[in-house]
Amino acid sequence: MIGGPRVYLDWNATAPLRPEARDAMVAAMDLVGNPSSVHAEGRAATALIERARAQIARAMGAQGADVVFTSGATEAAALAMAGRGLKIAPVEHEAVLAWGDAALVVDGDGRVAVDDPPATALQSANSETGVMQTLPPGLAVSDWTQSFGKRPCAFDWSGVDMVVVSAHKLGGPKGIGALVMRRGLDVAARIRGGGQEMGRRSGTQNVVGIAGFGAAASAAARDVDGGVWDGVAQLRTFLETSLAAPEGPTISVGKGADRLPNTSCLITPGWPGATQVMAMDLAGFAVSAGSACSSGKVRSSAVLGAMGYGAGQADCAIRVSLGPTTTAEEVERFARAFLTARDRRRR
Repeated sequence: MIGGPRVYLDWNATAPLRPEARDAMVAAMDLVGNPSSVHAEGRAATALIERARAQIARAMGAQGADVVFTSGATEAAALAMAGRGLKIAPVEHEAVLAWGDAALVVDGDGRVAVDDPPATALQSANSETGVMQTLPPGLAVSDWTQSFGKRPCAFDWSGVDMVVVSAHKLGGPKGIGALVMRRGLDVAARIRGGGQEMGRRSGTQNVVGIAGFGAAASAAARDVDGGVWDGVAQLRTFLETSLAAPEGPTISVGKGADRLPNTSCLITPGWPGATQVMAMDLAGFAVSAGSACSSGKVRSSAVLGAMGYGAGQADCAIRVSLGPTTTAEEVERFARAFLTARDRRRR
């Protein structure tokens, strides 16, 4: 490999599986019971699910809420959004955009103005730019998929009615997520059958995935409380400073706004994002050209377009997202490789 071992800098697409999650999942595989069964084996599986539900509630400050397990954030968003006609902004993830009219105004830093919170869905943080939103009290739905596990959160105090989260963004397994609901509210089940998950999402629960989600959420909360992401933010600042030389203009999107501590959206005019991703991949670095759920689609970023960037600029964007195990040496290596490729491109 050119310049050393591969470096993973695409944490917003999916975070590496945490050891705590792996251990919890391996242990859960030994449980034979169906959680809907009333015998001892079934009760053991149910107990594991409820333990994970409590772990997630504690991690996000949602003691006074219902945690409904789903197959991921996309299903959780559908459960929260379907049939409600909520107002949304074009910076939302496609899983939310599918359920509303993206008419809310976005400013140049990616922030959204909300005039009617009870009729609005608004993300906590954007996956492409890392820009954080100020969530108004009474908000109907919020996508916390990117911010949960990276920034302090307190659902019970947020004033939000429903929140969407996913396990694999914070070091849990793929294929498991949750809709967190203020107690006393309800949603219409989209998957019907045996009435699992308090009647909101039928089907035998993914016991192994749920166990991993709970363990990952607890570990992620410890990292947040311990200030781990402050160090990540310092690395992100170092990266952006390293790439900001006047002779090679690379724009850091949303730099003036409050952002996730790990996310850099970088625009280098004249250098297509897809080409950048391939060049960095060949050099041993995994980065992306936008949201993982949009990869492979040939079109400009709707997020950057909403922020006022033209298609020519949006097409030249990449996302670099760091994590707690990213080292300063890895960031330095990436910066050198990026600058070398950028200079070669200019010549």
